[in-house]
Amino acid sequence: MKRRQADTVHSPIYEAEVVAGLAAISASELEQRVAGVMEIVPGYPRDDSVRFSYTGEIGTLMKLRTVQAIYRVLAFPIPRPKALLGDQNFKLLAAAIGAILTAHPPGAFRTLGIAAAGAQSGVMQRIKQALAERAGLIPADDRGDLLIRIRPDAEHTGWECLLRISPRPLATRPWRVRDLEGALNATVARAMNLMTDPNADDVYVNLGCGSGSLMIERLGRPRARLILGVDHDEIALSACAVNLRAAGSSMQPIAVVRSDITQLALPANYANVLTADLPFGQCVGSHPENERLYPLLLDEATRISVAGARFVLITHEIRLMERLLAGRRDWRQNAEQRITLRGLHPRIYRLIRT
Repeated sequence: MKRRQADTVHSPIYEAEVVAGLAAISASELEQRVAGVMEIVPGYPRDDSVRFSYTGEIGTLMKLRTVQAIYRVLAFPIPRPKALLGDQNFKLLAAAIGAILTAHPPGAFRTLGIAAAGAQSGVMQRIKQALAERAGLIPADDRGDLLIRIRPDAEHTGWECLLRISPRPLATRPWRVRDLEGALNATVARAMNLMTDPNADDVYVNLGCGSGSLMIERLGRPRARLILGVDHDEIALSACAVNLRAAGSSMQPIAVVRSDITQLALPANYANVLTADLPFGQCVGSHPENERLYPLLLDEATRISVAGARFVLITHEIRLMERLLAGRRDWRQNAEQRITLRGLHPRIYRLIRT
């Protein structure tokens, strides 16, 4: 990305919150999908965020799919948050809030909340009340539609206000009508699909599709030749069907079938892309069950895939997966990405069929 320091000084600063471990993928998405990004701010991307300067429309940023949420960042060289109520600082905050509100249809935001250490203090409550009154919103808790995070800056020489640009986190997808316990985070699903190097020739099979996160996040460009989801659980398949309809998949080459993922009714050399959110052994499955399932699934993935196929999977069974891969010659590990998800530390593996 080109560095244009002179322009960056006057460009608005934003911060993308990401699943820890996926910052590099999100930074790449910014570069490829968003015109107007001037530069990634020095010191970023960090493990769980990407800070960047941007001169374009707020609405464009809301199209990003590998980020949890995006915030407009305002820096204030003040000793204490109380100074945010000063006339100049308050006007800057109010103007930034106004720009966010006008980027959405009327009524998209109803409430305003503050997330900060000491959010219940008298000072923070006055800041919230004053900003909500100026914006015509209802004061709320830290789950407000217009969410403002107030924190010391990195050098502890002032304070930052981070204003979320959307009434809900971007990771909260509108297609997720039916949710299941242990369902994959949508931004992780999108990142995993990017790791498959998607192209228009893909015959894509999602093993253990569950409620459809990986399949749905593969929809769009480039359009695959076929997207096939397989699961043995009727409840999961029902949820998947509902979510697929909500995602507008009716015009896509997509299908869902009920089957044991270790004994698929598919021909050999069928797919060139596979994905899987394997049971972690916490919410879904158990370690003894996974000891049996994982090698059988890898065997079946080998049977149905062509030479050179890409297989991207996520698991929390790190020792089991590494032991299995070390003993196989049909799959070569091409990449490994460690992430933090719901307090766990799973890994994403990219395998290539030999």
